[in-house]
Amino acid sequence: MNVLIVGGGKTGSFLAEELYQEGQAVTVIEKRPEAAARLKDALPAITVVAGDGDDPAALEVAGIRSVDVVVAATGDDEDNLVVCLLARQEFRVRRTVARVNNPKNEWLFTTGMGVDFWVSQSHVIADLLREELAALEIATLMRLADGEVALVEDILQPTARVLGRTVDELLLPANSAIVAIVRGTTVLVPRPDVVLQAGDRVIALARAPQRQALAAALQ
Repeated sequence: MNVLIVGGGKTGSFLAEELYQEGQAVTVIEKRPEAAARLKDALPAITVVAGDGDDPAALEVAGIRSVDVVVAATGDDEDNLVVCLLARQEFRVRRTVARVNNPKNEWLFTTGMGVDFWVSQSHVIADLLREELAALEIATLMRLADGEVALVEDILQPTARVLGRTVDELLLPANSAIVAIVRGTTVLVPRPDVVLQAGDRVIALARAPQRQALAAALQ
């Protein structure tokens, strides 16, 4: 994959090194000459272009017409939007990813503005915190549909109120479903008449915001 990163600060340089270590072709545009020079010294195997990612001419020099993905990783949300808009409308880049610095600006980062996917540091931290808290009750095994749906596992504790109930008696949140029950080394199909026991590992599908409600339903 050929990736163009606009912004060679801490975020952009870290991402560039990570992608290069994974075997991707990486080019970085950094508008601050001194920062671009430092980046060239620190990452000699990566192509670094000193220029402004908001300037179509600089994007041309960086080879934007041959890249698969453009990542707008500057510390300025306006610049990141301009980069994505140019990448999509002017150069027809297949995918664009933008960094959102101010959570209040998230509503601007839409496909209409040329953004396929955005990342907010505030959201990342919040999601990690929710994951850690949720792990006390229910574990995520896999994320599906761009993270909107999760395959989760809950181990029924001896004090759970649902013990002795059947699957059909569970009050699960909407748009969630039990897909399997692992009892010891046996995988049970969650038929309506299956009675829940302590130690059962309940595997379920749920929309990500409903994980806590699902965990509560299995207590």
